[in-house]
Amino acid sequence: MNNASHPNNPYYSRTDTTRLDLPDSVWKQVLSPELYAVARHGETERAFTGKYWNYEGLGTYYCAACGNELFRSDAKFASTCGWPSFFETVRPGSVIYRPDNAFGMARTEVLCGRCGAHLGHLFDDGPPPTGKRFCMNSISLDFEPDKHEKATAQ
Repeated sequence: MNNASHPNNPYYSRTDTTRLDLPDSVWKQVLSPELYAVARHGETERAFTGKYWNYEGLGTYYCAACGNELFRSDAKFASTCGWPSFFETVRPGSVIYRPDNAFGMARTEVLCGRCGAHLGHLFDDGPPPTGKRFCMNSISLDFEPDKHEKATAQ
C-alpha cells in the first residue's frame, strides 16, 4: 500500500515522517468511520476479530491513518490476548506513550509518533529481549509484505 491506496487521505505517506497536527474534523473526513473511532477516539476492536491478530506474514506494519512505519513482523509474537502483539517498535520515536487510567486500570496508551493515532496499549508481560507487549488494534495497522513474500504468494 502506498499513497495511491489511500486516495481520500492526502496525509498518508510511507516516507514522510513530519509530525502531523490536524484537527479532528480533518481526520473524520479522510479516515473510514471504523478507523476514525479507534485512531482518533481511542475505541478498541473486539479481541480475536482483527485481521492481524494471528497473521504470520513477513513484512512491515504501518499506521493505517498516516503511513508511519511502526513494527516489523520479526518483532511480532503469538499472544493469547486476541490482538496483534509486538515486543519492540521499528525505531525510536515511531510511537509515543501516554498514561491511560480509564476504566479503573493503570495502562500505557501507545500512539503513532507521527499523527497521534491511538494504536493500542503497552504492557510489561512480553517476551525477551524487551519484556514488552505492544498490544495493537489491527484496524490501526496497514501491512506491507516483504518483496520475497509477494513473489512466493503469486
